[in-house]
Amino acid sequence: MIGKLTGTLADKNPPQLLVDCHGVGYEVDVPMSTFYNLPGLGEKVSLLTHFVVREDAQILYGFGTAPEREAFRQLIKISGVGPRTALSVLSGMSVGELAQAISLQEPGRLVKVPGIGKKTAERLLLELKGKLGAELDLRQPAANDAQADIQQALLALGYNDKEAAAALKALPAEVGVSEGIKLALKALAK
Repeated sequence: MIGKLTGTLADKNPPQLLVDCHGVGYEVDVPMSTFYNLPGLGEKVSLLTHFVVREDAQILYGFGTAPEREAFRQLIKISGVGPRTALSVLSGMSVGELAQAISLQEPGRLVKVPGIGKKTAERLLLELKGKLGAELDLRQPAANDAQADIQQALLALGYNDKEAAAALKALPAEVGVSEGIKLALKALAK
């Protein structure tokens, strides 16, 4: 019903916004990824939206990008995952990170999101496989096998994709796996 809002940002109170569209104020819930990229109060804002009508409420969810909204829509189709949980997932990880977790079938990355347990993470991976991960797979392949092994080791140690990628960039091109892991850990410790 309401697909997009463009207006003046009247109030920001995470995760809710108030967008003034020619005198009508719309309350919009947004993921933190969208919230952090908002302009200042009183400035113009444009959000893609998803309107949810329930027996006891009508709630408008807003997104800064089309892939965020599409990921949200895919998430809420899953049994047991409501709009609040979907917002939590998109607040805890980017769409690219979610797509990568789905394509690599890594439940451990989803469990780190507040409100997502092991069973829910496994259900998300199962039901979104081929839907979200395939079309939005933004994974950057490692340059060679050694770098791929180093990246996997860093991810297994609990570092996120951004940290692992930054550590890989700092490594010499033809470094071995064990030496590369040592150098990457030193770089990440700084």
